[in-house]
Amino acid sequence: MDERKRDSMIAYLRRRMEEFGIEPDDLALALASDKLKQKEARYHSATGDTWNGEGEMPRWLKQAISAGQSIEHFELSSKAAPPRTSREPADWMNDPFAGSPLARPRG
Repeated sequence: MDERKRDSMIAYLRRRMEEFGIEPDDLALALASDKLKQKEARYHSATGDTWNGEGEMPRWLKQAISAGQSIEHFELSSKAAPPRTSREPADWMNDPFAGSPLARPRG
């Protein structure tokens, strides 16, 4: 977004906030609340939808499950990802592609 459009949008938002009596602190509290809700989320979709596991299951998750996806696929993990291990060394003695471009490791 160019600077002129950005400034225009800020002016528009300020006018609308004033019109509805919204203070900057109100907006900051609402944004902080949204972030807190996202942190509490237990499941998430690729498009950013979240669900904490309480109440009725959201439509996006019901549709995914009915399409064959497991609920575990959408679960946020509280554990850190396991450290990536290095590749096993290549067995060049028994590799029919040794020395060819097919044997070169991918970066």
